[in-house]
Amino acid sequence: MATLQLLGFGSNGWGALLLVATLMTLAVTATALAIGAVLGAIVAFAKLSGSLVLKTIGNIYTTVFRGVPELLIIYLIYFGGSSAMTSVGKWLGYDGFLGLPSFAAGALAVGIISGAYQAEVFRGAYLAISKGELEAASAIGMHRGLRLRRIIIPQVLRFAIPGLGNVWQLSLKDSALISVTGLAELMRTSQVAAGSTRQYFLFFIVGGLLYLILTSLSDRVFNRAERRANRSMPAATIGQA
Repeated sequence: MATLQLLGFGSNGWGALLLVATLMTLAVTATALAIGAVLGAIVAFAKLSGSLVLKTIGNIYTTVFRGVPELLIIYLIYFGGSSAMTSVGKWLGYDGFLGLPSFAAGALAVGIISGAYQAEVFRGAYLAISKGELEAASAIGMHRGLRLRRIIIPQVLRFAIPGLGNVWQLSLKDSALISVTGLAELMRTSQVAAGSTRQYFLFFIVGGLLYLILTSLSDRVFNRAERRANRSMPAATIGQA
């Protein structure tokens, strides 16, 4: 009975807070994935370009942010961002401390990390496109913008779905590290609940089960998206817009 009360939605229960924290975890992860998608697409373009400078920049980005521990990157973004904001505030005449919001710091840090992985996903997806389709499109005079819209982007997204599913799962678990910034996501709320009630095993088990539910549901969503993309994706049509 006591366990049910602790996990309930009443005045003495932690159910509502755990639910809100779960939604916060999803919000951080979705925001981070969107940030990472933009960065990943840019870096993938750089690594696929013929420019040695762009390739070098892209390789440095993916090497650094896949090699440095995620927690260290979160610390650097959170404390470094806060220091930068405080310095700007002082320059503008404000003497107090300006901290980077926990949500922004966490989403940005995880987004930068996921961007390094998404870059490789997008690069591999582009390389999976049949070169014959691209050559045929060029042969009939299809301009670059039309090739991008009709052939490249649809197939890159199709081939990237499995890899993006893996990146989502990694980002979902990496979001637990954001608890060090004080953001009330799932891990942080589980820690607070465990400390407040002294029921450490209970709340850490519940937190783990909630993460497992999120990852399992996410896996089903991406698997369904992959099946649908493979079923509904027609052969690239080469023709006029």
